[in-house]
Formats: sequence, structure tokens, C-alpha cells
Amino acid sequence: MAQMHNVADMYLQNSVKTASPAKLTLMLYDGAVKFGNIALEAMQERKFEKKNTYIQKVQNIIVELRVTLDMKYPVAQEFDAVYDYIYRRLVESNMRNDEEALLEAMKHIKKMRDTWKEVMRINNVS
Repeated sequence: MAQMHNVADMYLQNSVKTASPAKLTLMLYDGAVKFGNIALEAMQERKFEKKNTYIQKVQNIIVELRVTLDMKYPVAQEFDAVYDYIYRRLVESNMRNDEEALLEAMKHIKKMRDTWKEVMRINNVS
């Protein structure tokens, strides 16, 4: 079983190393959705330490998305404002165990991910 885990880790590392910038961005969005769903489930089960861990993972992804923005483009400033809002809702959700705040943050992340997927499709980027 441990050998299977090592193979999966190596595959994931190789996927990240060989991914295009567009694909890496999509992977970040997908990770944020995945971790957000785990955090939501933990919140509902009142597993607060696990909830905290996974909300922080989503926050870290949002920070990574923010620092990669090229601010010379006006749209980057709009993305930054959305990321800032999402980040603040995640903090609020974590501090207050506020499921609604987490759901709202996740709604925005999913919308951005779906938009990014569509941009990749339209531009035939993989």
C-alpha cells in the first residue's frame, strides 16, 4: 500500500512539474474546491481542527493565486479584489464556524474555476 502511495505522489509531482501555467492555475482552483469541500464537511461534523487545517489550505491557494497576478493589466486588479474578498470570507468562516461564509467563498472559487476552464477551452490551452 505504501508503494502505491509513493507512485501516486511521484505522478502528482511530475504532473505539476510538466504542467503549463494555465493548467497549474486550474490545478490550484481544483485544489481550493477540494479542500473547501473537506473543510465544509469537517465543519458540519464539528471537527474544528480539521476544518481549520483545510480552510487554511484554501487560504494559501488564494494567496498563491493573488501573488501570481500581473498587476500591469487592469483585469488583475479586479481579480485581486475578488481574491481579497474570498480570503476575508474564509477567515470569517474559520473564526466563527460560519458555514454560510464558507459556502459563499466556495461559490466564488467554483465560478472562477469554471470561467478559467472555459477560457482554456476557448483558447485551446491545456
